[in-house]
Amino acid sequence: MKKVSVIGIVGIPASYGGFESLVENLTRFSSEDIHYDVYCSSKQLPTKLHNHNGAELRYVPLKANGIQSILYDIVSILRTLRHKPNVMLVLGVSGAIAIPLFKIFSRSKVITNIDGLEWKREKWGRFARAFLKFSEALAVKYSDVIITDNQAISDYVAIEYGRKSEVIAYGGDHALTHENITDVKNEEPYFLTVCRIEPENNIHLILDSFAKSKKHIKFVGNWSSNEYGRELLRKYDNISNVELINPIYDINELYKLRMNCFGYIHGHSAGGTNPSLVEAMHFEKPIYAFDCKFNRFTTEDKAFYFDSSDSLIQLLNNSNLDTTANAVCMKEIAKRRYTWEIIARQYEHLY
Repeated sequence: MKKVSVIGIVGIPASYGGFESLVENLTRFSSEDIHYDVYCSSKQLPTKLHNHNGAELRYVPLKANGIQSILYDIVSILRTLRHKPNVMLVLGVSGAIAIPLFKIFSRSKVITNIDGLEWKREKWGRFARAFLKFSEALAVKYSDVIITDNQAISDYVAIEYGRKSEVIAYGGDHALTHENITDVKNEEPYFLTVCRIEPENNIHLILDSFAKSKKHIKFVGNWSSNEYGRELLRKYDNISNVELINPIYDINELYKLRMNCFGYIHGHSAGGTNPSLVEAMHFEKPIYAFDCKFNRFTTEDKAFYFDSSDSLIQLLNNSNLDTTANAVCMKEIAKRRYTWEIIARQYEHLY
């Protein structure tokens, strides 16, 4: 029996976030010879379970997000010393400053998923970026195994640090809920986007394209969480073919939106393999993705790509595109690469 301690998430059961969904499904599809301890935030989980999916849950009285995430991860790492796991799985680099100390006192294998080059994200200020870059360097230097979720990030790690990393993406098949949903129906064709409202996700570009093309889009996101989102809400909320929807955390409601849509628009330009993209690929819909190396790797260069408002409008108005072939191809890639049972086995192989 191998004991694996997991650091760096709000907790499980998962309600939101790529890493939360990852741990939810690592524990769900765990082999019999793997036992997980998962560190959770007692400040953010409304119900504090002792066990979930066979994993033991341990609580830290700090928030797992924002600036407090650094201390949260550090405390979680240091508490792990008492339990002597075979493996410590660290998700993200916020608390990586504690990994060298952990290595002094523990023989546990340290595996770190460095996430999607968090320090490059536009939302961080200069100091935060410098700290996250420093933390990334520590994680890469002191971890026994580095996991990246996209080949483009693996290439970056090799060039920047001279280290090999293991590429393991995310599953998306949990989005295909098995519950009995009766109101999946045909309606006016619409495109769909589901994402956090941040500039690097090219929200402004997508909305500008649809406002000009007159195609219908349903766009789900946290519009009120920052000034960027609020400004877009003021500008586009009254446009008849643009439907701005507040965050939806019910996977059954998201299932209905995804099953009913004509195609999926993915604007992310940073962050590696994005969970919302691999989830959408499972629905056998054509994928229109922002043209960057992360998205091209995820979709094997077989989606429709845009890099500007004009190029997206051209795609939307092009009646000669083989959208059926695109949709079938996206589904095939998703089934082959992005199912949770496959992902769980890939992680366990590293333990």
